[in-house]
Amino acid sequence: MGSCETSAEGTAAVGDSAGQSAARLYYLPLSYPPLSQAGQAPDWSAVLGRARGLGFNAVALPPIFATERDPFLVTDLEAANAALGLAASADEATAKLAALCRAHGVRLVLDIVLDRLSATGESARNSHGLYHPGENAEVVDPREPGDMAHSAIVRRGADEPLGQWWGERLARLARVGVEGFRLVGLQRLSNQAVQRIVEATRAQVACRFWAWTAALDWGRHAGLKAARLDGVFASTAWWDGRGDWYVNEYESLRCAAPVLGVAEAPFRNPPADVESRRRMLRLAALTGDGFLMPAGFECDLEDEVKRVNAESERLTTIACAGEMRRLTETAAPVAALVRLDAPAPEARNGVAVLINNDPSQARPVGVSLDPLDPAGGAVLGDPRSVDGAPLLEMLGPGEIRAVVLRHIGAVREPRRQERRAANAAAARSPLVIERVTPQVAGGPFAVKRVIGRSIVVEADVFADGHDLLAAELLWRAADEKDWQRVRMVALGNDRWRATMMPKRIGRHLFSIEAWRDEYGSLCHALEVKHRAGIDVSLEIADAKAYIGRLQIKTLLSELTALDVDKSVERLTSREARALVAESDERAFASQHEAIALDVERPQAEFASWYELFPRSIGTFDDVVGALPRIRDMGFDVLYFPPIHSIGKTNRKGRNNALTPGPDDPGSPYAIGSAEGGHDAIHPALGTPESFRRLVAAARQQGLEIAIDFAIQCSPDHPWLKEHPEWFRHRADGSIRYAENPPKKYEDIVNVDFYADGAVPDLWLALRNIVLHWVDEGVKIFRVDNPHTKPLPFWEWMIADVRARHPDTMFLAEAFTRPTMMYRLGKIGFSQSYTYFTWRNSKAELSDYMRELATTDVADYYRPNLFVNTPDINPYFLQSSGRAGFLIRACLATTLSGLWGMYSGFELCESAPLPGREEYLDSEKYEVRRRDFNAPGNIVGEISTLNRLRRSHPALQSHRGLTFYNAFNDQVMVYGKATAAYQDMVLVAVSLDPHHVQEASFEVPLWEWQMPDDGAVEVEDLMRGHRFVWHGKVQRVRLDPADLPFAIWRIAPAGGRP
Repeated sequence: MGSCETSAEGTAAVGDSAGQSAARLYYLPLSYPPLSQAGQAPDWSAVLGRARGLGFNAVALPPIFATERDPFLVTDLEAANAALGLAASADEATAKLAALCRAHGVRLVLDIVLDRLSATGESARNSHGLYHPGENAEVVDPREPGDMAHSAIVRRGADEPLGQWWGERLARLARVGVEGFRLVGLQRLSNQAVQRIVEATRAQVACRFWAWTAALDWGRHAGLKAARLDGVFASTAWWDGRGDWYVNEYESLRCAAPVLGVAEAPFRNPPADVESRRRMLRLAALTGDGFLMPAGFECDLEDEVKRVNAESERLTTIACAGEMRRLTETAAPVAALVRLDAPAPEARNGVAVLINNDPSQARPVGVSLDPLDPAGGAVLGDPRSVDGAPLLEMLGPGEIRAVVLRHIGAVREPRRQERRAANAAAARSPLVIERVTPQVAGGPFAVKRVIGRSIVVEADVFADGHDLLAAELLWRAADEKDWQRVRMVALGNDRWRATMMPKRIGRHLFSIEAWRDEYGSLCHALEVKHRAGIDVSLEIADAKAYIGRLQIKTLLSELTALDVDKSVERLTSREARALVAESDERAFASQHEAIALDVERPQAEFASWYELFPRSIGTFDDVVGALPRIRDMGFDVLYFPPIHSIGKTNRKGRNNALTPGPDDPGSPYAIGSAEGGHDAIHPALGTPESFRRLVAAARQQGLEIAIDFAIQCSPDHPWLKEHPEWFRHRADGSIRYAENPPKKYEDIVNVDFYADGAVPDLWLALRNIVLHWVDEGVKIFRVDNPHTKPLPFWEWMIADVRARHPDTMFLAEAFTRPTMMYRLGKIGFSQSYTYFTWRNSKAELSDYMRELATTDVADYYRPNLFVNTPDINPYFLQSSGRAGFLIRACLATTLSGLWGMYSGFELCESAPLPGREEYLDSEKYEVRRRDFNAPGNIVGEISTLNRLRRSHPALQSHRGLTFYNAFNDQVMVYGKATAAYQDMVLVAVSLDPHHVQEASFEVPLWEWQMPDDGAVEVEDLMRGHRFVWHGKVQRVRLDPADLPFAIWRIAPAGGRP
């Protein structure tokens, strides 16, 4: 929590929470025995000693001033509440109480009610008009204590005098020993007023502030950051352990300050049931950075409170006050959250909180922690309990458990490696291993997967004859020598299956080994013949001879004294088979050629991209100011077109004109000038230092910076003088400018990868450019037109970079033939642009997405569905109006785990060059200033869609997609589901942006083996409504003037059948 230090002049420096432990607050109403025993003085020593004995490090009290009617309605801030039994003066009573607290090893925290005073009290009369009688016309939030009927209400707009008025009073209390204050009643105060009160107090003395935000409008959370509070409070006491809203509230609150949990709100009657209170206590302590618990809550729970306080104290050392993510869907019997110490891509530590919502039976964890499930977004694993003890696989009934996670290292491939040669005898083996899945056809290409998901491997394994076979799945990381082995299971019809889960990102290999199970075949014949009554004496003799060759003497000696029946029983027993398997050579063993597997970080499959031209914002430092807006829309990746210096020769003017004006900035894709080339930064954008500041600021906001890697040069690029041998010259000595028919780029020339002198120097130089930007903190590269450069170059370069930096990712911007686009995916690009931009009809979209999501293409080609780009102003959007933008946003965000948009999409920009699929006044050739708050924007809808993507694992991949019948060609219905349909999202989209469309559609009850008259529980994720659908056929109405799509979470009514 917050650390405060006072300078020599007496000014408090605050804002860091690293210096002090998290606050564990024991809330003491003055009516709490033994403070309020009739005829006796309050026994403060007993109460404070109890708080310390339970493990709390601070006690919090309601207002200690004179009050009336209720404990939050103060009459006189100068007079002490008589119930304290310490002194008449508030200052004197506080000093004595603080001394008692220090003597018992706890800190003193006082409630300060800011929005009201007693209308008849001395303090209201002496407030210089800051508080005035109000009307009790407002509905009071049950989480906000206090009687408003007899209150003087704080005057709005008096932030500065209010800050000074309270600052003087709170500073006096802090000087006599108060550690800090819980600020109550913030609804009627502006964020600026809270900031002024905190600043005015800390200007005089060091102290800490916690804001009671459990009743505060979420829209106010971010604005409280400026107050530099030491903590805010979550609504934990009202959470059922399932609802998504708690994670959303936590994420909103942590923008302001570290988040404390609340076991129960002060003065609220806790449940009588011990287990209910145990649950509330653990939820509060384990999901927050500290917590508050009212006195008396611990009744019959003393030992649990001590344990929880000890856990909370240990968790403080991990400093996981960063991002919180949900790992499981709301319907899961075990809810799993993870708190990270940094934005997900940068996280080094985490705390997973596992919540068994079933009070009647134990449940398996149900989510991967070693490594962490991709929904956590971080490369963590090695789970341990808080005290370091080994973890149990099951959660007890109603158990809530904290699990500590730490960063797990990535695979570091050697620069040069030799793949294990296939066994020379495999070609002579009668065993066949084929149709291995997953596998990428067309070459030794790597299958793509993300860390944290199990990988199912299948193959056909067979041989001539009727002998029994056996098979194992073998897999290892590329920097390991020994295979891990998993026995495969026969599925029937010669198909075999096993599952693996790599624990690190980077290159892996897997294979399948199969062999003829000679002893198993012998046992099979022995059993069949013996059951048929056939003499098996010779078969028994053969079996004994086989065992003798293996020298299993103990088994052989056992068989000597057994009759035929007992011999058959012993020879075919599981124990005998195991002994033979340990000693036997694998007859005719055949091992499949190793298949490469690239395990990447979760962002390779799930990320939301936002593209902008930094020069339209200003400098890199100016872009820093734009980061919160982009973050608040829910984006993960901020992508820049080229940021390098721009040539002047043949510079393009507005709208691609060949005659630029003197102030035209030129296209950023005309890279290179006297200021430098691909490793230089355009002087107008900033310096390397300012770029590093931007990268760091983006990380703090949970954003990754991606930059363009465009292999092209302006005629002014330094390489033309320094390395003319890297370019192909025409007969007259000139260099042909670039073309991508029908487009021409007179301001660009291309290098020649195979020119004399270009190999290997040009190739290494280009690789070094990527490594340079990796060193600058960039791990994501959008590659411009990779299909116009040699495939061998990309395959070599990407492999070389990822061998050094396995967390590096490349996005291919290749709008060309499908074969080339897919080949780029095969040779190493993590993600790819698609034809999505040009797929508009129901048939076009469904056919294309089935190809990407349900065929072998899904094993190597991850579609990043950009709705627009600086180069592409889709015809559909040019005439669709706002509804069309919502339609395309819904499709992109729900059809794939990867989507992107170019700045201006949220404003529904669509003005085209006449007859062209390009923007009028394209930002490629001029600076564009935008009003991102312009009316008609769709920022709210985009933010909601991105939030839903984070909340629902089914939306975090292009896999798991199924299209369902909708009986209207203008309405598309499809579902996204995780394995076993534990998270199922159903989407209905109108493809008509101009007219209302209605359709009957089929609800996929069969996915849960339900009858056609079954029922599903439905949650409308865009509108927040809940209801039940009965029957397979339902109907939807989609209005483009309102919302042209609907997104539902569906699950079987009453749980899975």
